[in-house]
Amino acid sequence: MAYGFTPGDVAFLCSTEGEDALASAEQLPLTPSSLLSDVDALRTATGARAGAVLETAVLRRRARSKVDDAQHWLLTDDALQQATPTPVAVHRAARLAGRDVHDLTCSIGADLGAVAAVARRALGSDVDSVRLAMAAHNLPGVPLVRADALRPVSRAAVLLADPARRDDAGRRRWRLSDFRPPLDELVDAAGGRDLVVKVAPGLDREAVPWAAEVELVSLDGGVREAALWSPGLATPGVRRRATVLSSTGPAWTVTDAEPDDAAVREPGAWLVDPDGAVVRAGLVRHYAARHGLAQLDPRIAYLTGDTPPPSTRAFRVLVHGRYTEKALRAALRHHDAGAVEILVRGLDVDPNVLRRRLRLRGSASVTVVLTRIGRAPTALLCRAERTPAKP
Repeated sequence: MAYGFTPGDVAFLCSTEGEDALASAEQLPLTPSSLLSDVDALRTATGARAGAVLETAVLRRRARSKVDDAQHWLLTDDALQQATPTPVAVHRAARLAGRDVHDLTCSIGADLGAVAAVARRALGSDVDSVRLAMAAHNLPGVPLVRADALRPVSRAAVLLADPARRDDAGRRRWRLSDFRPPLDELVDAAGGRDLVVKVAPGLDREAVPWAAEVELVSLDGGVREAALWSPGLATPGVRRRATVLSSTGPAWTVTDAEPDDAAVREPGAWLVDPDGAVVRAGLVRHYAARHGLAQLDPRIAYLTGDTPPPSTRAFRVLVHGRYTEKALRAALRHHDAGAVEILVRGLDVDPNVLRRRLRLRGSASVTVVLTRIGRAPTALLCRAERTPAKP
């Protein structure tokens, strides 16, 4: 169970004594095997505040891959789980640059920090006094106020919200009324003002008719969020957008305002598995049309073509045919396969079970794609490659 921070804990952690304690905790192993000795050391040094110091040190290590400058932040476990990764927060904030922005659910400040860097003026509010105190530490100089998101204390600013999406048992919640605060009530409280809401990627677009634009955002291959943009913030002519962010390359986007005239054809030289944001946004055909690709099947998100898009992980097709285990095993032996990545879409096949049954002993690494083309179960034996960037 996560540690429950108190206002006294936060005040201690912000003090010189607390900062010294955290610096000492950073030198500890903080591993499961060292936990008891770490706790004893911290109790000796900090007494009743040992739990707060230990939890903060552990959370800071977890946050390094998610939040910039995490080694100086105060966090709670729940707040860290919901915090937007910095590149995603920066991307969203860029669409609000130069505006007055009120973050209605600022929590520990992950989104508010990105907004404050580009907005004309920024304000953060939250009902949780502990998280608000942590945000004050994390974002010195940014105005904060304790307030209910359903009763906005600003008058003309763009409203930004990130309602909680987990219940008390940690399970995902998908009904609009189960968000905290409830999403439908949040929209009503906005009273027609410009509003952007971060929600889980799996939310049904039909459930949010007020959103003029729904943007699916991925980072390094993982779909992180859907952003709902009200009419005043949406891009004219765009209802659906997929934005793909990378820690090592340029960002790109595709929208439903682009052509979607993609053909359907037999497997070509390459197989392309579009980014999850493209798939979830329903923009597979638009992405295919942009890059001169075709679909293997109108209902399956795999694409094929003779030239893959730049800066992407694509699969060079070695051989393909109707899928049976016997035929697949023979093809893998012929290509001296030993290490096999198995991707499945449209077929009821468990990759882990299949891999054990294949009993491969070769030296080559290959990718097996199992899918359905029309009614035919199909196997494609491929070699994964990273295509070069545009010159």
